[in-house]
Amino acid sequence: MLFSDSYLTIKTQKETLIKERGSKFLAFIFPVSNESEVKEHLNGLKKEHPTANHHCYAWRLGPDKAAFKTNDDGEPANTAGKPILGQIQANDLTNILVVVVRYFGGTLLGVGGLISAYRAAAAEVIKVSEIYERFILFEYKVDFNEESINLVMRILKESGAKIISHTYETGNAIIFQIKKQNSIKLEENFKELYTSKLKYLKTL
Repeated sequence: MLFSDSYLTIKTQKETLIKERGSKFLAFIFPVSNESEVKEHLNGLKKEHPTANHHCYAWRLGPDKAAFKTNDDGEPANTAGKPILGQIQANDLTNILVVVVRYFGGTLLGVGGLISAYRAAAAEVIKVSEIYERFILFEYKVDFNEESINLVMRILKESGAKIISHTYETGNAIIFQIKKQNSIKLEENFKELYTSKLKYLKTL
C-alpha cells in the first residue's frame, strides 16, 4: 500500500572507486524501473569487467519499495549485497541498482573488512549521485460517450492530468496519468459522471 505521494531516486548513472588493502572496489549506480533493466546493466558490467573477481549488487524497485534483491557473487554470505542494500535503505532510495565490482588485491579482508568495504563503496557512489524527489503517478483509462467529452476534459484539466493517448475506434477512450495526490478527487468526479467509466491501469 502506498502511503506517500512521492519517493526518492537518482537521475543518472554514476561511478566511483575506493581501494582497500590492495583490492579495488568500483561502485556503479543506475536508475532502473524494472528487473529487465537491472539485468541489462549487470550484463553490461560483466562485459566491461570480465576479469573482476566479484560483481556484487543490490537493487530496490517500486514506489512502495517492496521489491528488492541482493547478491554476494561468491563473497562470504551477507558481506557484500546486504551492506550495499543497507545504504540504499539508509538513503530511502528506490528504483535504483548499485553494483560493486571488486578486483582482488591479494590480501584477505575478512568478514568485517568486506562488510565495511562494500558499505563504503555503496555509500560513496550514492553520495556523488543526484538524488531527487519523484511524484508517484497513477495511470488510468476513461471510456465515455461523445456528449461527455467537454466534462471529461474539464475533469482531466482540473486534476493536472497528462494525456497519453486518445482513441476513437470503438468509442471515446483516453489514457492519462496524474499525481497520486490528485487521484481521490479525480475518482470522485468520474463517479458522478455516469456517462464515463474509469479504470485504474498502473502505478508509476
